[in-house]
Amino acid sequence: MITGMDILGAWVRGWVVSRAVPEAVAEPDGFRVDVGLPGHRVRYLLRSPPAVAPRARTVAEPGTWLKTCGAREEVLAGLTPEWEARPTEYLMTFDGGIPPAEVPAGYDVTVNGDEPLWSVSVTAGGEPAARGWVAVADGVAVFDRIVTEPAHRRRGLGRVVMHRLGSAAGVPSSALLASGAGHGLYGALGWRVASEVVPAQVPEGAR
Repeated sequence: MITGMDILGAWVRGWVVSRAVPEAVAEPDGFRVDVGLPGHRVRYLLRSPPAVAPRARTVAEPGTWLKTCGAREEVLAGLTPEWEARPTEYLMTFDGGIPPAEVPAGYDVTVNGDEPLWSVSVTAGGEPAARGWVAVADGVAVFDRIVTEPAHRRRGLGRVVMHRLGSAAGVPSSALLASGAGHGLYGALGWRVASEVVPAQVPEGAR
């Protein structure tokens, strides 16, 4: 079981494996990841809202992101005008095996990869229907990029992907970062919210 803000560290270490970006660097207030992509040059994962104001003043470069654990109003209060807040996300955890899910008729499931990273794809007639990734870091399965194509939603494919990923990972503790829409879906499957996460960015071209 992962507890407290160990969840943030577990999640970020799995996320960098899933996204094939450089290893996270521990900072006094959280973590830094040098992502190196257009519009997403670097991200800071902050443990609590008091860290926001000093970071917002000192790292407000285009392409920089802050993602902060804590209440939205407290995070927003620390931002300077360069920053654009994004919709709240949710750091969530699950303990135990991911429940099994039946594959609907007409769909095929493929599992690829090996420790520490696996992917699952679901197809219908050779066309993509759903997919996702999981990376194991420090004994925690970090689920990432779980997507069902619009034409194939409401058929339980997300559950199929989650179960197959969990089986591949083979560890009892799991974490993910959910959008507002995903938060409700994962909550219905038994996932628990560990913390709100409030993203903010300085867009490229802002200076």
